[in-house]
Amino acid sequence: MLFLTNRTPVEGIQTVIGRKWTFDFSNNGASNSLFFCERTAKDKYIEIGSAAFLQRLRESKHEQILLYIHGFSNLPEPAIFPTVTQLQNFFNQKKKNKVLVVPVIWPCDTDSSIVKAYWDDQKSADQSAFAFARALERFMAWRNSKEDNPQNDPCLKRINILAHSMGNRVFRQTLIAWNKYHLRAGVPLLFRNTFMVAADVVNESLHKGDPGELICQASRNVIVYFASDDLALRGSKVVNLKNIVASRRLGHTGPENMDLAPKNVYAVDCDDINTRYDPPVGHDYFRADETKNKPGLVFNHIYETIDSGRVFPDDELRRTIILKKS
Repeated sequence: MLFLTNRTPVEGIQTVIGRKWTFDFSNNGASNSLFFCERTAKDKYIEIGSAAFLQRLRESKHEQILLYIHGFSNLPEPAIFPTVTQLQNFFNQKKKNKVLVVPVIWPCDTDSSIVKAYWDDQKSADQSAFAFARALERFMAWRNSKEDNPQNDPCLKRINILAHSMGNRVFRQTLIAWNKYHLRAGVPLLFRNTFMVAADVVNESLHKGDPGELICQASRNVIVYFASDDLALRGSKVVNLKNIVASRRLGHTGPENMDLAPKNVYAVDCDDINTRYDPPVGHDYFRADETKNKPGLVFNHIYETIDSGRVFPDDELRRTIILKKS
């Protein structure tokens, strides 16, 4: 499994192709360095470098790429890699070689205090933006380089984003940093679909003129999955209120006002299934159903959107839907 991270390894920041690479959980700082790696087995990783990483993506038999940006307080082996493995298995069940899932790993805190960990993770999310903006710039340079594409054969795989919880903050801030420090005329239309699941950002974020509008400019479709009884986001709102930040979360309500959001924003109400799939918190509902072994309705909708390129193919004018268990 390929993965991209800005966590600093035990072995140091100097890239050495083929070296053993070990997560250093005692160092929770968001590094400006990027590491392009491969997981060969549980707790076993090697660094392969950006050129080999991007070439592997190009040569993959998979038709599309799905970059997965994890949420708050997620560590690699207990959470991130098993999640990606399950997602990959579900995609393979739908259609072999359709979607390749690649995790983007940013530094989460292991602090025992949930409030302290939350604020530390918010800082890490913001600080990680600079590194991941460089990753986007590296991809654009690679795609357009004659040296990297001697046969004038650029990588044409479609790229999708799946951001969960605070991973949406990472993605939003990444596009802001990319636009500010690397681009001249706005972000390019790089992503086919951006799936914002249980997004831990304010619910006005996607409105025109707000910081998250760049997500809409960089994506063909932006799909927001939300549930009002998501207990993790209720906790997020309480933590923010203690710090005098009064805001409802996008993953709770969907966009505050769909009329103020760009026309490529869609909202999917998951209130009827989120706690059934992830009891009692109702936050991690985008993978399996209540059996924990079969794809749930949210995953099915994600797959169908990737497959067709349409969010609601039966009604092109529709922008909202309620997912219900039949």
